[in-house]
Amino acid sequence: MKKHIKVGKTGESLALSYFTEMGYQILHQSWRSGNWEVDLIASKNDILHIIEVKTKSKSDFGFPEEEVSFAKINYLISAAEIYLNLNPQWQRIQFDVLAIVLKPDLNFFLIEDVYI
Repeated sequence: MKKHIKVGKTGESLALSYFTEMGYQILHQSWRSGNWEVDLIASKNDILHIIEVKTKSKSDFGFPEEEVSFAKINYLISAAEIYLNLNPQWQRIQFDVLAIVLKPDLNFFLIEDVYI
């Protein structure tokens, strides 16, 4: 397995634990519909959270959250539209980014309610 794929899978596993410990109910991990994919979909306090997880082994060349582009946010919005068409019971939704740096010390940085 290529290193970047292994780092990404490690990050998604850590994110799952992180959000569970923070009281979120995980609804889907790696949710897919057609060409759309969302890393995590969770709920907390009657809010649907569409979560992008970005992981880097080290922050020597920038932080993981810097990798979330305008295009990626638009992608998540489009994926969320599909999800909400399939699950119309949600009244409140927000987009979150969890940035994880693995070394030298494990570090989580949650950016809540990202918008353009």
